[in-house]
Amino acid sequence: MTGETDLSPARLRHARFAIAAVFCTHGAVTGSFATRIPWIQDHAGLGAGTLGVALAFPALGAALAMPLAGRINHRFGARTALRALLALWTLSLVLPSLAPNLAALCLALFTYGATSGMADVAMNALGVETENRLGRSIMSSLHGMWSMGALLGSAAGTVAAHAGADARLHHLAAALALTAAGLVAARGVLDLKAADGAQAPAHFALPPRSALLIGAIGFCAVFAEGASMDWSAVYLRDVLDTDAGLAAASTTAFALTMTAVRLVGDRVVDRFGAVGTVRAGGVLATGGGLLVVTAGHPVAAMAGFGLLGLGIAVVVPLAFAAAARSGPEPAQAIAGVATITYTSGLIAPSAIGAVADATSLVVSFGLVTLLAFALVAGAAVLRQKPAAPGASKVNRDETAGIRP
Repeated sequence: MTGETDLSPARLRHARFAIAAVFCTHGAVTGSFATRIPWIQDHAGLGAGTLGVALAFPALGAALAMPLAGRINHRFGARTALRALLALWTLSLVLPSLAPNLAALCLALFTYGATSGMADVAMNALGVETENRLGRSIMSSLHGMWSMGALLGSAAGTVAAHAGADARLHHLAAALALTAAGLVAARGVLDLKAADGAQAPAHFALPPRSALLIGAIGFCAVFAEGASMDWSAVYLRDVLDTDAGLAAASTTAFALTMTAVRLVGDRVVDRFGAVGTVRAGGVLATGGGLLVVTAGHPVAAMAGFGLLGLGIAVVVPLAFAAAARSGPEPAQAIAGVATITYTSGLIAPSAIGAVADATSLVVSFGLVTLLAFALVAGAAVLRQKPAAPGASKVNRDETAGIRP
């Protein structure tokens, strides 16, 4: 991409902090929404099964809209596209809490997911471009900042839930504040445009066979993440009869452990390798799942969700990195693994709801526990292969922090 001529070290540092603030803002919207899901469920009059159906729509909207982001980015340039798409995402936070029934909630969540996915693509593209110009890996820390934003948003949501605040007012205030913050942050990102005559991005890429097993590992991690993020508060409220404030805090505990591990994940991987890290993470996540399904007290269940977050935090970044080494076309493999992981995000909330409706939420998280154990059994597929001759460190590392 072309565009800015001032790529001095000071300008690149400023751009790096700006895109980090964008990631934080994006994550804060997710955290703000997740903690108020029980309120939204009650307001729309939904059971566990119908809530699960509704919670599939954000991932569906994201999966369908993400290809549009590349073309918007290509047409208007990276900075303009990011500012517009991020503002649409932050403002969409107000929609779910306004929905009075299932149909309205599904439409609201579809819009919420579509704007999220497009903003996600735009900020990741700029993150990679900034990383390339800096000449060192920053994507892991950027996604750590996303997790930090999710933690801050969920913490604010926990306070609002504990105070019994109407989610419509809470989300309106949060949306306005985050829109303003996002617009300010996006002003500092690199102003890059597609080169003259450059072809618009492809719409879809199938994974090569070499990436299928890697994608399966990512699938397990994203399923566990989506289930925990969307259902942890409901689990504590419905299974353990926890009050709304403490139930919402379970989402905060999960986000906290995800954030901590992502911020130090690169050091852990450097020391123990991808296979050892994922295998150990799978053990922790399996233990967390077992703690959730056997917990008789909210604190034990919250600890279980925390262990789940601790165990799965770095799995997906490592799956993307392994995909880039799995065949002669790294971009195609990465896009294919992303498709698999987004499919997991699409089906996880509804699958948890369907199983809960047929049996119970305890059984649903038994399924999550089995998928966490699959990380232990399948970690070897992430074993690092020798890098291609001439491959730069940035090219090998730049995919390690892409979030599904």
